[in-house]
Amino acid sequence: MTEFASPSPDGHRAPKTGEIKTPAISFEFFPPKTAEMERNLWDTINRLAPLAPNFVSVTYGAGGSTRERTHATIARILKETDLLPAAHLTCVGASRGEIDDIVDRYHDVGVRHIVALRGDPATGIGSAYAAHPDGYQTSSDLVAGIKRRHPDIEVSVSAYPEKHPDARDFDTDIDTLKAKVDAGASRAITQVFFDNDLYFRYLDRVRARGIEIAVVPGIMPMHNFRQARAFVTRAGTSVPDWLAQKFEGLDDDAETRKLVAAAVAAGQVQKLAKHGVDTFHFYTMNRADLVFAISHLLGIRPKGAQKAA
Repeated sequence: MTEFASPSPDGHRAPKTGEIKTPAISFEFFPPKTAEMERNLWDTINRLAPLAPNFVSVTYGAGGSTRERTHATIARILKETDLLPAAHLTCVGASRGEIDDIVDRYHDVGVRHIVALRGDPATGIGSAYAAHPDGYQTSSDLVAGIKRRHPDIEVSVSAYPEKHPDARDFDTDIDTLKAKVDAGASRAITQVFFDNDLYFRYLDRVRARGIEIAVVPGIMPMHNFRQARAFVTRAGTSVPDWLAQKFEGLDDDAETRKLVAAAVAAGQVQKLAKHGVDTFHFYTMNRADLVFAISHLLGIRPKGAQKAA
């Protein structure tokens, strides 16, 4: 594979110059369900905040099931930290009016970044998707609605190196990404992947379609391999045999699993960085340890303390 240096600001890969700059990072969290999970989330935020991520995103449950908890988490991040939060928002289970109201609420509290997604059915991944009859019908419709209502909100969207499970083929899937970009999206964040060649082949397809926005790789350290594999495969991500072999015999050995997971994810991001990728989005699963360690290996160090939470 040809080696590349850091991409230019618009997301292209440039010929390698011999120096790899310190990457930019962002983190994803999910809203807590219990008081204990709330404390764990804020321990994680406090641990990762000094790494100065570009932004942190907070997910939105299937069918909008975590709507209020997502909003509360976003509002607290804005109030108690210097982090820039991005709120996930989906089309599922709500009318246009309801979605517009949510966008207005976010704008009113100071949110200027939304991750706009079609969303999974309320019945879970694998169920047939059906748009709300009075709602936004597609993710590109949602992007357009957000930008029409509040042009100052930055919109990120999803991208799929192995194509979306519902897409007929790669061309159709990339047409969907193009529609989201044409509607106003300025960044794409990929579904998790474990084979870097899949990402680079996908990026070549995207650029060939004239899509110039940054396509940021989504990285997920696998704290619990068995659970993570079950989750990501339902979402259309393949898990290579070589990766499964690294976790063989470790089902009851959490400490060794953690070391292996850190080594695997660190190796993946370091190889991506060597080939020109300079921005990463980490699916933290509300845990700081592995993400902090991987960031350290990328050369990212704490840059001062955040406000007291």
